[in-house]
Amino acid sequence: MNNPDPAGATKVAAVTFAFWIMKICATTLGETGGDLLSMTLGLGYAASSLILIGFFLAVLIAQLAMPRFHPALYWAVILATSTAGTTISDLMDRTLGLGYARGALILVTLLVLVLATWRFSLGSVSVARIAERKAEIFYWMAILVSNTLGTALGDFLADSSGLGYGASNLLISAAIALIALAYFLTPFSRTALFWAAFVLTRPFGATMGDLLTKPPAQGGLGFGTIGASAVLFVVLLGFVIATSQRARRAAALPRFRPSR
Repeated sequence: MNNPDPAGATKVAAVTFAFWIMKICATTLGETGGDLLSMTLGLGYAASSLILIGFFLAVLIAQLAMPRFHPALYWAVILATSTAGTTISDLMDRTLGLGYARGALILVTLLVLVLATWRFSLGSVSVARIAERKAEIFYWMAILVSNTLGTALGDFLADSSGLGYGASNLLISAAIALIALAYFLTPFSRTALFWAAFVLTRPFGATMGDLLTKPPAQGGLGFGTIGASAVLFVVLLGFVIATSQRARRAAALPRFRPSR
């Protein structure tokens, strides 16, 4: 069946202000967590990528099997795409020697292809309601590619452009602010603005992760990958618990139908 939920409810998180806070937190944790495995623990990019891709596939299969939206599982998949995206990007850019600019170009092309195929197959790339299995698969493919792309863009701005972590973060923040203004002040496509913001919040998280973990001599705050990852995980977990409780309370409320 294309729609596993008889009620036809969406299986993904609603796009609210809290969604963007949690997304930034998850993508920043993806950056610090990926670096924790590949560099701090010394596993390397290839081994870390295999581990994190395995984690991504495990939670994705569980997400696809669920008949309805589960906040903890949904954000576990988001986090998995962020951590896997970090090591995949590093593998492409560093181990394979593609470089940040070339790697980002490849990923931009891949993201456009995923969205175009999604649009051609289903007629829309809107995320307002994702209930059909095919749409959900496209959704997670686009998220994985966009999070991988975000890592490459963030690393390019912070390391190769000469801007450094702080200036890169400010530049990306300004771009996200412009998207927010376009959302509130213009009739521009909400779907296009969503995907633009989704892509940009990943390099925001990548540069924020570097800013948190790198030593002061390199322009960072020196929290390290372990300390920064622990703090970010606790914050994200708190948001997930709060949204889960809110969802349960809403589901428990009686539903009244207007009398005819």
